[in-house]
Amino acid sequence: MKILSLSTLVLLLLLNSSLAELSILIKIKSFLDPEGKTLTSWSPNAITYCGGSFEGVACDDLGQVMNISLQGKGLFGQIPPEIGQLKSLSGLYLHFNGLHGEIPKQIADLTHLTDLYLNVNNLSGQIPPEFEKMANLQVLQLCYNQLSGSLPTQLGSLKNLNVLALQYNQLTGAIPASLGNLGALQRLDLSFNHLFGSIPMKIADAPLLQVLDVRNNTLSGNVPLVLKKLDDGFQYANNTDLCGSGFADLKVCNSSLNPENPNKPEPFGPQSKGITPKAIPQSAYVTGDQSRSKPKSTSAGLAAILGALLSVMLLMVGIFSFIWYRRRKQRIGTAFESSDSRISTDQFQGKEIVNRRSASPLINLEYSNGWDPMSKSHTGSGFLQEMLESYVFNVDDVESATRFLSDSNLLGKSSFSATYRGILRDGSVVAIKRIAKTSCISDDTDFLKGLKILISLKHENLLRLRGFCCSKGRGECFLIYDYVAKGNLLQYLDVKGKSGNGNVLDWPTRFSIIKGIAKGIEYLHETKGKKPALVHQNISAEKVLIDQNNIPLLSGSGLHKLLADDIIFSTLKASAAMGYLAPEYTTTGRFTDKSDIYAFGILVLQIISGKTRIGLSIRQGAELCRFEDFVDANLDGKFTESEAVLLGKIALVCAHESPSSRPAIATVVQQLTNVGLGP
Repeated sequence: MKILSLSTLVLLLLLNSSLAELSILIKIKSFLDPEGKTLTSWSPNAITYCGGSFEGVACDDLGQVMNISLQGKGLFGQIPPEIGQLKSLSGLYLHFNGLHGEIPKQIADLTHLTDLYLNVNNLSGQIPPEFEKMANLQVLQLCYNQLSGSLPTQLGSLKNLNVLALQYNQLTGAIPASLGNLGALQRLDLSFNHLFGSIPMKIADAPLLQVLDVRNNTLSGNVPLVLKKLDDGFQYANNTDLCGSGFADLKVCNSSLNPENPNKPEPFGPQSKGITPKAIPQSAYVTGDQSRSKPKSTSAGLAAILGALLSVMLLMVGIFSFIWYRRRKQRIGTAFESSDSRISTDQFQGKEIVNRRSASPLINLEYSNGWDPMSKSHTGSGFLQEMLESYVFNVDDVESATRFLSDSNLLGKSSFSATYRGILRDGSVVAIKRIAKTSCISDDTDFLKGLKILISLKHENLLRLRGFCCSKGRGECFLIYDYVAKGNLLQYLDVKGKSGNGNVLDWPTRFSIIKGIAKGIEYLHETKGKKPALVHQNISAEKVLIDQNNIPLLSGSGLHKLLADDIIFSTLKASAAMGYLAPEYTTTGRFTDKSDIYAFGILVLQIISGKTRIGLSIRQGAELCRFEDFVDANLDGKFTESEAVLLGKIALVCAHESPSSRPAIATVVQQLTNVGLGP
């Protein structure tokens, strides 16, 4: 009875929380869509805002708002301060709209936020320095707005930040040296602003930095030589007062140094003369801890903290007790139940499958009762049902194949999935991708359409889908693919050694792999039978698997048809950092067959050179046919020059800045086939 009463109390708390969030969402709607023409599904009378009821809203396992994905919806309102009250929010995607006004500082209260996309709007005002509170932030996209003011030095506190994109704004002042403290930063784009002063040497301290773009500003002073390590990842054009040695198109610096410190160039350049100290933004060379000293805690404050902690602990105990009680009633195993004796049930066409292990921690109570894309109400009967059924695996098939999803069989993890090696009952080896329902398209019909597309993809250069398992009880989907033992193409790049090393691919193999990838992309791009034309969206070396016969198999094809928008955006981080993302995506926000071609061009340069990083020297080598600059030295000169010239030209035209200048993939396949090295 005590547990029951406590559970009832927690249930009331959760209901109150849901009502509060519903009220917040309706308030947000009134700001984002003041005319009420777009967010019509956001109704104050809705029973729930989760599970697809509110367009673009996804919830976590406690029914709290986790993601808001409203990119490209034609919203012309403002971002309200109330958005900071959605404490569980981890992704906010409002890009490619017409939002105006300032960015509310209350967004900084979203301490769980990892992705903030506000780019391509009409936002104005300053970047809130309060952003420093968002310790989990990984991507901050504010580009293509009308933001002004200086860059907050507090951004240097975001230790998990991978991407900081601020290009095409009206920002002024110096580049804060504190950005060099960002240990996870890979891409920093400050181009097309009004920044002045020197490029701080400390920027180079960011250990993972691959791209620094400061083009079209009014920067001055000596460029730190250490930035040369970025190759063409360092872009600095149209800053007429920059100087330095070792950089193309930069004049050699003269002896005009800061008189107060002759070892450092003048931090703000000649255009800053006459500016008073108060008007000058914080110097790019500012270092040290500038945080204010905090008062000592009083005994009363300590007591208050202890009281709050005790209250939180009691609340957590109540929540766990409530979930335990509910799940026991439903006989659905959860992450809070570790005993093997508990069971969960999955049903497909009335057949009950018993699962004797606890479910994934990603399970969602709401989804476990509502998500059932394989029900007859969606699949109907006849050919479609028979086709899908022939691909269906049961949960016990998945668990027995992977030894109950044992960590010893884990091949890799991403932000939305985990992949395991498994052995089916017929002895075949497979790779099983495990995806939580919270990462999938919420609408069952759309999800089913995505599965149909995956099933329709059959080509010798695409990874074969063996089957799938949609677990209603777990709230998870499993995709079963053929296992490819030789791994992905990434393992064959940046290899130290000479020909004869197992990971150094010979020239005919490289040519064959390039041709196979092109043929796989050609198949995706064409309409064939019941298969629609498809854009891959995420071509990379990691997505190219190599089988035992060195045949390339493109993986991940069509996967975006199953995933929620916010998950798709999260996968772009790696693509952007590695240079696969076509430049026009920044302004259009759309993937096309030409964006696939761009990624293919980068991939060809990687395969020829054996390098993951494609620097300026590799591009110039391919353009000028300087083989020593763009052909892998590990080949010891064992390559065909005419083929290297052809591949270099193909790579450069495919990776052209302008989409209209890139060829169709069918043209590329024809060029490669004409060489005559096999079918």
